[in-house]
Amino acid sequence: MNKLTPVLKPLTLPNGAVLKNRLLMAPMTTCTGFYDGTVTSELVEYYRDRAGSIGTIIVECCFIDRMGPAFPGAIAIDSDNKIPGLKKIADAIKSKGSKAILQIYHGGRMVEPELIGGRTPVAPSAIAAPREGATKPKELTGEEVETMITKFGDAVNRAIKAGFDGVEIHGANTYLIQQFYSPNSNQRTDKWGGDRDKRALFPLEVLEITHKMAKRFADASFIIGYRFSPEELEVPGIRFDDTMYLLEKLAARGLDYVHFSVGQLLRSSIVDTQDPTPLITKFRAMRSETLAKVPVIGVGGVVNKSDAESALEHGFDLVAVGKACIAYPDWADRIINNDHLELYIDSHKREELNIPEPLWRFSLVDAMIRDTSVTGRKYKAGVYQEKVEAEALKLKINVVLDTDRITDIQLVKDDSLDVDFTTTFESLRTRMLVANSPHVDAITGATTQSEALKKAVSRAMTTSSKEHVIDVGGNPQAPQNFDVVIIGSGGAGLAAAIQAHDDGAHVVIIEKMPTIGGNTIKASVGMNAADTRFQKLKGIEDSKDLFYDETLKGGKFKNNPVLLREFVELAPEAIEWLAAKEIELNDITITGGMSIDRTHRPADRSAVGGFLISGLVKNINKREIEVLLETSVAEILFDNGAVSGVKVVDEYNDSRILNAKSVIVATGGFSANREMVVSYRPDLDGFVTTNHAGATGSGIAMLQKLGADTVDMGEIQIHPTVEQTTSYLISEAIRGGGAILVSQAGKRFYNEMETRDKVSAEIIGLPEKSAWVIFDEQVRGNNKAADEYIAKGFVLSAPTPQDLAVKLNMDPQALSETLERYNLFVVAKKDEDFGRTTALRHPLNQGPFFAIRIAPGVHHTMGGVTINPDTAVLDAQKQIIPGAWAAGEVVGGIHGANRIGGNAVADIIIFGTLAGRKATAFAKG
Repeated sequence: MNKLTPVLKPLTLPNGAVLKNRLLMAPMTTCTGFYDGTVTSELVEYYRDRAGSIGTIIVECCFIDRMGPAFPGAIAIDSDNKIPGLKKIADAIKSKGSKAILQIYHGGRMVEPELIGGRTPVAPSAIAAPREGATKPKELTGEEVETMITKFGDAVNRAIKAGFDGVEIHGANTYLIQQFYSPNSNQRTDKWGGDRDKRALFPLEVLEITHKMAKRFADASFIIGYRFSPEELEVPGIRFDDTMYLLEKLAARGLDYVHFSVGQLLRSSIVDTQDPTPLITKFRAMRSETLAKVPVIGVGGVVNKSDAESALEHGFDLVAVGKACIAYPDWADRIINNDHLELYIDSHKREELNIPEPLWRFSLVDAMIRDTSVTGRKYKAGVYQEKVEAEALKLKINVVLDTDRITDIQLVKDDSLDVDFTTTFESLRTRMLVANSPHVDAITGATTQSEALKKAVSRAMTTSSKEHVIDVGGNPQAPQNFDVVIIGSGGAGLAAAIQAHDDGAHVVIIEKMPTIGGNTIKASVGMNAADTRFQKLKGIEDSKDLFYDETLKGGKFKNNPVLLREFVELAPEAIEWLAAKEIELNDITITGGMSIDRTHRPADRSAVGGFLISGLVKNINKREIEVLLETSVAEILFDNGAVSGVKVVDEYNDSRILNAKSVIVATGGFSANREMVVSYRPDLDGFVTTNHAGATGSGIAMLQKLGADTVDMGEIQIHPTVEQTTSYLISEAIRGGGAILVSQAGKRFYNEMETRDKVSAEIIGLPEKSAWVIFDEQVRGNNKAADEYIAKGFVLSAPTPQDLAVKLNMDPQALSETLERYNLFVVAKKDEDFGRTTALRHPLNQGPFFAIRIAPGVHHTMGGVTINPDTAVLDAQKQIIPGAWAAGEVVGGIHGANRIGGNAVADIIIFGTLAGRKATAFAKG
């Protein structure tokens, strides 16, 4: 061990505080906070694991005001109730011997409206950020600027109370403090804007109040640092001499360090690109004696000890380490021992490295993940060109393949491509290279383009795989042998595939649509289960018997009692099965027809479908389970009294046989097949459907050809809250969070938490045959889905109920009276008008107020093929069809005449995993 390295030398800061070495963990976004910015337990452990030998940890930026989060999952220091959680982080870091510094910030105009409940972000001036689609912010008044400075002071006081050794004022990354200093974003004419001195006033006042709080509440060793971005590209914008001018003023007032915010330690100017001089060299040459007494932190590209030592040699006093600390929690120990490190993360080691799930999915980490396992699919090495067409987008890509993996994905040069798409491409390219698969999450805001790109890569891989088979003397159309074939890639199919694989089966998934996810990806509310670990942690007393009784009642007592009993008994196990696959549903709400909170959803309270499919697909990729997209099953083969495989037809109209002793059908229901719906329910002609285009009942038809019996085919559920112009489902979690339904007359008309069939019938009975979902800021803040609806343009909002009523062409007095009366019921916990007993969360009295126009739409088909408790498909004589299995909405009988919200997701996981287990045992038995 070489302990003589200069990176281990202590450093005394200007205030007398001593750092035990020159190494710091840089502040990095983890996206791991709760929806309101409170700290999660996994975040505490993440920081605890990385403390110890490293001298100091700068904890990720905390927003100081509810209008300030610049990214989802940000942690907050905007109120005193955040102190206990932050204290846990500080205590965890300090208990290991490292100093703990907290970075504080406000995002200003960089805040997206959906992160703040659809509000308009604030900034020094009403000038949108120079990026595509940026929101024009609201200019802060002079009084609001003063208040903002006070809020920074309050945040410093809370950091002191939480036990941090110091704070870092975040004046970088184009956030609010930098916005005040920038001539691009600050074009005010009062004392806060104008020339350079006036623009410097805001950061100076933030520093001043920080000193005041430290002097009043902390000891003399409390550390005050400042992070800065040295330049801006915009014209007008901050130039390096502007930065030096500000730093001199800040140093004169008193700083313990300054911290460059750049991507590489020795970065040169991004403005004067002809000058290769590193900015640190310019900094040292230009600084005064006063600024020279303030230590400077370098950051960017530090992985090994030599990188840190180089930083000190070039004039930095301290070195901040970013991604390497994520990949190696014991990074300091490793470099002290002269380990040579490579910057990647084994895709199987998230838990071992104590990396929170949201950070694992964040681009910062996503680009470092490598699947170290060897793929089973083989390719002919080469470059394969494919067309990508999506809406107005038309381009070509080159997919470079080695014999066992994707080595590159390249855009064919096209001058017509815009910058936004190039960014989308690069992000998606990274995800696919890391996963060695096209089956990755789409880029938010660019779903159609993402799916087209993924499909093009999938086509290239299919072509290459066929050519490999030909090269080794095979026939691509020759029959292939599997243990289990799964038809459908929704939640049931994916869960079945994972379980079958883990039980030792050779598995393939067949999907007729161009993308993975089926109807599950559209699921919104959550997954029902009773007597779970997560309920117990929250003090919720529940029982499987109560869950059974309420589901039976909701299904009008038509449910198959044997399947229903199995459903409720296995539900907690299914929750744990997901958790073991790093798909944790630990927040809990309620849906109509339930009396107790038992609907499990993601911790950030987002829609369950996308979260679930993303997690399942990662497990599919990890296991290298083959997925054949745009491939239809022409028929299920049946020989000698048993299923023997399937005949499939791909997008090129090539057919082949896949032999298998077990076939699991998980193709979903038939809500998108209007002709089939109307044949059973003529009264539903003309209704929109919430389902995806692939929900056509094809699996039912295939099994019927084998003699499968069906049940409850006329039981078709309409969901009461569907946005009619887009057929988009408005989650039951909104009503479960406290929202109400009102008619165009401004009046409530029914118990909002009754079962879906009853609520739908009441809406249809209104003169306008539609209603409004009404909720306030409290409901929005507790339901991430609400922000999604705001972003999609479904929501009308106003500061008061009266103003909202005007926008809805509704009687203002009627709506106000309705809310006032409902609020009295909430306080009394008794709905005297309609008998609502659940989800009386809080009065709807916190503006702004929101409304979404809804009406019923076809949502779920409760009928389907019959199965036994092992998921084996039964014929009309209730005899097993050997080798045929089914799970999910293709099955009838479980839900009876009406499905309870949250039971479908439970259904697909419970019976999907059971089908995978039973089908494998049969195939290998």
